[in-house]
Amino acid sequence: MQAIRNGVGQMRRLDPDRAVEHLPRLYRAARAWTRSREEAEDLVQETFARVLARPRLLRGEDEVGYLLRSLRNTLISQRRAQARRPTTTELLDEGPNAARASDDPAAEAERRQVYTAIAELPDDFRDALVAVDVAGLSYPEASRALGVPEGTLTSRLFRARDRVAKRLSEPG
Repeated sequence: MQAIRNGVGQMRRLDPDRAVEHLPRLYRAARAWTRSREEAEDLVQETFARVLARPRLLRGEDEVGYLLRSLRNTLISQRRAQARRPTTTELLDEGPNAARASDDPAAEAERRQVYTAIAELPDDFRDALVAVDVAGLSYPEASRALGVPEGTLTSRLFRARDRVAKRLSEPG
């Protein structure tokens, strides 16, 4: 791993081999931000294709935070591009809630409810919840990755958890 000194601090290269170790956390974050498994898989794949296309220098930040921010930026770029395209309708058996035959139906239904509740949150709340509870970042890591003070992150996280809990406790 090559380190480079600059006036502000130490910079190091993103190690592609170590970045791959974070795939499960990034997939969970992508799954919470997107509407389907397939969309989450595509998002993670596109993010890694962009990030690993050329060497990246990290300025004293951790790899997970950098990759999570890249994942979020890729999602935003995709959504902007998608908004400029004509809309299409999905086939009934290919919708975001279509279960795979190999999944446990009860677990899949519960997972779908949780992801639906997360998807309904306002963007700021959803980002905080995904960073901490889904991707597993610490509060300082998540606040750096999202570019907000730690107190703001804590407040958003509390409100997000509260809204998800209320949504999941609703009958029906």
